[in-house]
Amino acid sequence: MSALKVIRYGALAVGAALALAVGAALLIGRPVEPRVMAIGRPGIGGPFRLVAHTGAVVESGDLRGKPLVVFFGFTHCPDVRPTALATLSQDLRDLGPDADLLQAVFVTLDPERDTREALAQYMQAFDPRILALTGTPEEVKAVAKAYKVHSEKVPTAAGDYTMNHTASVFLMGREHRFKGTIAQGESREAAMMKLRLLLGLKAA
Repeated sequence: MSALKVIRYGALAVGAALALAVGAALLIGRPVEPRVMAIGRPGIGGPFRLVAHTGAVVESGDLRGKPLVVFFGFTHCPDVRPTALATLSQDLRDLGPDADLLQAVFVTLDPERDTREALAQYMQAFDPRILALTGTPEEVKAVAKAYKVHSEKVPTAAGDYTMNHTASVFLMGREHRFKGTIAQGESREAAMMKLRLLLGLKAA
């Protein structure tokens, strides 16, 4: 091999090494964005047809085109669900006009007690943009099953019952495909980031 070729190959090797070093430095120095939403997890969600606290019959197809914020509970819940509804009401206010681009849906897991009239009275304390839905026990059970929501009645000492249930908030895209959840106890900052991402807005 001639001296000229040795010099040429040596220069190429040095150049390649420098390129790899620069590339590695760029990758190492690049900030990693937090993954705040699961994408496209299958098998969560599905069509529903229930009665709103307003008296209107609501079908999920009527809401297509709007991202959904879906959560489950019951009006006799002493703390978790009222807190979640109050927090979501504040989140909607904080989103400002952008909040009108999504639909928040509260589905009762206790249709025997949570009639339309009971829901109408209960929802007076929360943001009017939140739809509270009820139906027959069979209809409610079908929606809960579609969202993989567990619920069970737990007898109380007073002869009544309370309920154990899944407390996650489900985030569904404009075509009502599952995008992620807001977990119980998650910080408001993280929850607001997820809501903004669901709407396609920049994180504040």
